[in-house]
Amino acid sequence: MLILTKDAADKVRTLLKNQNKDPGFGLRVFIESGGCAGFQYGFDLDQKTDMDHIIECHGIQVFLDRKSSLFLFGCEIDYKETMMASGFTVKNPNAESSCGCGTSFSM
Repeated sequence: MLILTKDAADKVRTLLKNQNKDPGFGLRVFIESGGCAGFQYGFDLDQKTDMDHIIECHGIQVFLDRKSSLFLFGCEIDYKETMMASGFTVKNPNAESSCGCGTSFSM
């Protein structure tokens, strides 16, 4: 359904540790309206809800609400760190186009 790379999982693990989050926390990935292309990706450290799809990758739980899971099917989430910028990146095979900033897309 969704792939979290090892680099992304390592970054989430570091964030959870640095913020002293309980073991039940994981990465929430969601889609919301906005951005320059119509939809944008969101990330948060959160706990699961009864309505979530839960995926485990490299020991990290990823929580997706039902609506977002439709947009994120087949995505790969990675974490990149360079001299110029760092952050999570999303390769979304469902997107018709993506913005140059890499955080928004259209369907």
